[in-house]
Amino acid sequence: MTVGRSTSPTHQIGQQAEERALRFLLNQGFHLVAQNYHCQFGEIDLIVFKNELLLFVEVRQRKSSVFGNAASSVTIGKQRKISQAAAIFLQSHPQFELFDCRFDVIAIDVSKQLNHQISNMNWIEGAFEAVMTY
Repeated sequence: MTVGRSTSPTHQIGQQAEERALRFLLNQGFHLVAQNYHCQFGEIDLIVFKNELLLFVEVRQRKSSVFGNAASSVTIGKQRKISQAAAIFLQSHPQFELFDCRFDVIAIDVSKQLNHQISNMNWIEGAFEAVMTY
Protein backbone atom coordinates (compact mmCIF):
# COMPACT_ATOMS: atom_id res chain seq x y z
CA MET A 1 0.00 0.00 0.00
CA THR A 2 1.37 3.38 -0.99
CA VAL A 3 1.05 6.16 1.53
CA GLY A 4 0.14 9.42 -0.18
CA ARG A 5 1.24 12.83 0.97
CA SER A 6 -2.16 13.58 2.49
CA THR A 7 -2.01 10.56 4.80
CA SER A 8 1.63 10.72 5.85
CA PRO A 9 2.20 11.51 9.54
CA THR A 10 4.44 14.47 8.65
CA HIS A 11 1.80 15.96 6.37
CA GLN A 12 -0.91 15.46 8.99
CA ILE A 13 1.21 17.27 11.60
CA GLY A 14 1.74 20.11 9.12
CA GLN A 15 -1.98 20.30 8.44
CA GLN A 16 -2.69 20.49 12.18
CA ALA A 17 -0.19 23.35 12.52
CA GLU A 18 -1.84 25.21 9.63
CA GLU A 19 -5.28 24.71 11.15
CA ARG A 20 -4.04 26.04 14.48
CA ALA A 21 -2.49 29.07 12.77
CA LEU A 22 -5.67 29.67 10.79
CA ARG A 23 -7.84 29.56 13.93
CA PHE A 24 -5.46 32.06 15.55
CA LEU A 25 -5.68 34.46 12.58
CA LEU A 26 -9.47 34.14 12.38
CA ASN A 27 -9.64 35.03 16.08
CA GLN A 28 -7.58 38.14 15.25
CA GLY A 29 -10.33 39.23 12.84
CA PHE A 30 -8.80 38.02 9.56
CA HIS A 31 -10.81 36.30 6.84
CA LEU A 32 -9.57 33.31 4.85
CA VAL A 33 -8.97 33.83 1.15
CA ALA A 34 -7.06 30.62 0.39
CA GLN A 35 -5.41 27.73 2.18
CA ASN A 36 -2.60 25.81 0.47
CA TYR A 37 -2.63 28.03 -2.63
CA HIS A 38 -0.62 26.29 -5.36
CA CYS A 39 0.94 27.61 -8.55
CA GLN A 40 3.96 26.73 -10.68
CA PHE A 41 6.32 28.48 -8.24
CA GLY A 42 5.18 26.76 -5.07
CA GLU A 43 2.63 26.95 -2.30
CA ILE A 44 1.42 29.57 0.15
CA ASP A 45 0.04 28.02 3.33
CA LEU A 46 -2.50 30.71 4.19
CA ILE A 47 -3.76 33.86 2.49
CA VAL A 48 -5.94 36.00 4.74
CA PHE A 49 -7.17 39.58 4.80
CA LYS A 50 -8.45 42.15 7.25
CA ASN A 51 -9.58 45.59 6.20
CA GLU A 52 -7.20 46.53 3.35
CA LEU A 53 -4.34 44.24 4.44
CA LEU A 54 -3.60 40.96 2.66
CA LEU A 55 -1.29 38.49 4.40
CA PHE A 56 0.68 35.70 2.79
CA VAL A 57 1.46 33.39 5.69
CA GLU A 58 4.03 30.61 5.92
CA VAL A 59 3.35 28.20 8.77
CA ARG A 60 6.31 26.27 10.16
CA GLN A 61 6.43 23.76 12.98
CA ARG A 62 9.51 22.14 14.45
CA LYS A 63 9.74 19.60 17.23
CA SER A 64 13.50 19.90 17.59
CA SER A 65 15.76 22.94 17.50
CA VAL A 66 18.84 20.91 16.59
CA PHE A 67 18.86 22.52 13.13
CA GLY A 68 17.32 25.83 14.23
CA ASN A 69 13.88 26.88 15.34
CA ALA A 70 10.77 26.91 13.17
CA ALA A 71 11.15 30.57 12.17
CA SER A 72 14.74 30.13 11.02
CA SER A 73 13.66 27.35 8.65
CA VAL A 74 12.09 29.89 6.27
CA THR A 75 15.12 30.23 4.02
CA ILE A 76 15.75 32.86 1.36
CA GLY A 77 14.86 30.22 -1.22
CA LYS A 78 11.51 29.61 0.45
CA GLN A 79 10.94 33.37 0.70
CA ARG A 80 11.60 33.66 -3.04
CA LYS A 81 9.08 30.90 -3.84
CA ILE A 82 6.43 32.48 -1.63
CA SER A 83 7.07 35.91 -3.18
CA GLN A 84 6.72 34.53 -6.71
CA ALA A 85 3.57 32.61 -5.79
CA ALA A 86 2.15 35.79 -4.22
CA ALA A 87 2.81 37.71 -7.45
CA ILE A 88 0.92 35.06 -9.44
CA PHE A 89 -1.92 35.14 -6.92
CA LEU A 90 -2.22 38.92 -7.17
CA GLN A 91 -2.20 38.80 -10.98
CA SER A 92 -5.11 36.39 -10.97
CA HIS A 93 -7.07 38.13 -8.17
CA PRO A 94 -7.40 41.81 -9.16
CA GLN A 95 -9.85 42.47 -6.33
CA PHE A 96 -6.80 42.67 -4.02
CA GLU A 97 -4.69 45.02 -6.16
CA LEU A 98 -5.20 48.01 -3.86
CA PHE A 99 -4.54 46.08 -0.65
CA ASP A 100 -1.33 46.41 1.31
CA CYS A 101 0.47 43.07 1.26
CA ARG A 102 2.64 41.52 3.93
CA PHE A 103 4.61 38.31 4.33
CA ASP A 104 4.19 36.78 7.79
CA VAL A 105 5.47 33.62 9.41
CA ILE A 106 3.70 31.70 12.13
CA ALA A 107 6.33 29.55 13.80
CA ILE A 108 5.37 26.76 16.17
CA ASP A 109 8.15 25.20 18.21
CA VAL A 110 7.24 22.02 20.07
CA SER A 111 9.21 20.59 22.96
CA LYS A 112 8.70 17.88 25.53
CA GLN A 113 9.12 18.75 29.17
CA LEU A 114 8.26 16.36 31.99
CA ASN A 115 6.26 14.08 29.67
CA HIS A 116 4.17 17.00 28.45
CA GLN A 117 4.24 18.40 24.96
CA ILE A 118 4.54 22.18 25.05
CA SER A 119 4.24 24.34 21.96
CA ASN A 120 5.09 27.97 21.52
CA MET A 121 3.45 29.86 18.65
CA ASN A 122 5.22 32.97 17.41
CA TRP A 123 3.50 35.28 14.90
CA ILE A 124 6.19 37.18 13.02
CA GLU A 125 4.49 40.07 11.26
CA GLY A 126 6.39 41.35 8.24
CA ALA A 127 8.85 38.45 8.53
CA PHE A 128 10.38 39.22 5.14
CA GLU A 129 10.05 41.47 2.11
CA ALA A 130 9.18 40.18 -1.34
CA VAL A 131 12.16 38.43 -2.91
CA MET A 132 12.00 38.46 -6.69
CA THR A 133 14.31 37.06 -9.33
CA TYR A 134 14.65 38.81 -12.66
